[in-house]
Amino acid sequence: MNIASIPIDENGRFSGYAAIFNRPDQGGDIIKPGAFRKSLANKKNNPIKLLFQHDPKEPVGIWENICEDGFGLWVQGRLLPKINRARELKNLINNGAIDGLSIGFKTEKARRDRISGYRYIFQLNLWEISIVTFPMMEGARIKPNTSLPANDNLLARSLDAAISLLRNQ
Repeated sequence: MNIASIPIDENGRFSGYAAIFNRPDQGGDIIKPGAFRKSLANKKNNPIKLLFQHDPKEPVGIWENICEDGFGLWVQGRLLPKINRARELKNLINNGAIDGLSIGFKTEKARRDRISGYRYIFQLNLWEISIVTFPMMEGARIKPNTSLPANDNLLARSLDAAISLLRNQ
């Protein structure tokens, strides 16, 4: 495995998408752009927790950056090297054994589509983001980059998200 494909760097830092907008997860939820905005603004004094498998007894690191872009909820975290589980996770992730991300939240504003059965989430209260074996959102994965999303479509995706937000208000 070359160094560019290793998801977690020597300092334990990693990044990826914890949620992707406008796609159904395995539970039938579709998170809309802007759903995290209020929650993230309110978490300045009570940071989002970085857990393993949504277990509150298993904190494994800290989130250094969490932001919405036009694609979803992008996160950058750091596993803490003095925590045994964090060292184990770094090894598992860098060897391709685990790479899922999943969010723990309380729904604040949503509506269910009676025809499709999907639940559209417009606002939520984000509690934690976990490293998991099986994410509910297939695309919610740790990626082998450790900086802000470098995507040439970022501007287009951000504009799409802004337009979607305006339509849903």
